[in-house]
Amino acid sequence: MSVQMHPGVRIGRWSWVWRPWVALVTVLLAAATFLVFCVSISVGDFTIGLDAVLRTLAGQGERVDEFVIMDLRMPRALVGLIAGIALGVSGALTQSIARNPLASPDVLGITSGASATAVFIVTASGGAAIGSAVGLPAAALAGGLLTGFVVYFLAWKKGIDGFRLILIGVAVNAAMQALTTWLLAVADIRDVARAQAWLVGSLQSRTWTEVWTALWLTAGLVLAVLVVAFHLRPMHFGDDVAAGLGVRHGAVRSFLLLCAVLLAGVAVSAAGPVPFVALVGPQIAMRLQRSPVPPLIASGLFGALLLIGSDLVARVVLPNDLPVGIVTAVIGGPFLVYLLVRANLKRPA
Repeated sequence: MSVQMHPGVRIGRWSWVWRPWVALVTVLLAAATFLVFCVSISVGDFTIGLDAVLRTLAGQGERVDEFVIMDLRMPRALVGLIAGIALGVSGALTQSIARNPLASPDVLGITSGASATAVFIVTASGGAAIGSAVGLPAAALAGGLLTGFVVYFLAWKKGIDGFRLILIGVAVNAAMQALTTWLLAVADIRDVARAQAWLVGSLQSRTWTEVWTALWLTAGLVLAVLVVAFHLRPMHFGDDVAAGLGVRHGAVRSFLLLCAVLLAGVAVSAAGPVPFVALVGPQIAMRLQRSPVPPLIASGLFGALLLIGSDLVARVVLPNDLPVGIVTAVIGGPFLVYLLVRANLKRPA
């Protein structure tokens, strides 16, 4: 039996293994994401050719094209790109920490907690004053973070067990969804309509302010994750092996889980609770790269590709410019069933 060896690369104190297939898939995912991004900002009521889009992005476009692309369509596409990356990386982290493909911010209740907080802000008496002071995105981010802390606290028992984490997350998710339903049931009908539009998950009417806020938060969190992420691989062999290699697995797991919660909160605050992107993205990226664990960079890229592509389908293919969350739910629902069936078939009798 032959063993395939990969050459190593070393720069100063940093070293890693060079895997050509992983690099190729990452480059292709980046190229596909950029292509879909350009198509997304080129189509609409006023169609602009891809060549004109590229010229505009390079700063050499016509004034009309610049107005349509930069002022009307670019914020929506960029929020989709940033939120997709945040959800993809968040899902990869939670699935790696729990060692379970079903672990995602959707299943663990993080997005439901953010949604419940946002619905409370919209529907509660005086919600307009609170929303103007704090902002709906900030409230959703705070709600997701608080829910993540609750799940982590309840799941902690001399460490974090992946199965216990998922069970606690499912319970908290159900509780947050019940709270959201109750808030909608007792609220004014006008507030309910506004809350429902946000709950589905949508990229409509996004502004440059939302783009810059989501961009800086996501960039900082992803950078922090990439710095610490090299400790993840020893942890896949168990806590004892990781401790023997000098990895403080408890602190690393807590920090990365906190980053995953914050990334999910940022995505929800920017685009609403778009379902299944954090679940599907890491699993597809893992299969494309033939990796034993969800890859962080590829998961982020595929999350962005999935979210922008779904928004493109919702705008162009489906009638009435439906929210992007409807398309991702149609894609992610059957994939979740596939994961459940696959896990059940693998379970020993």
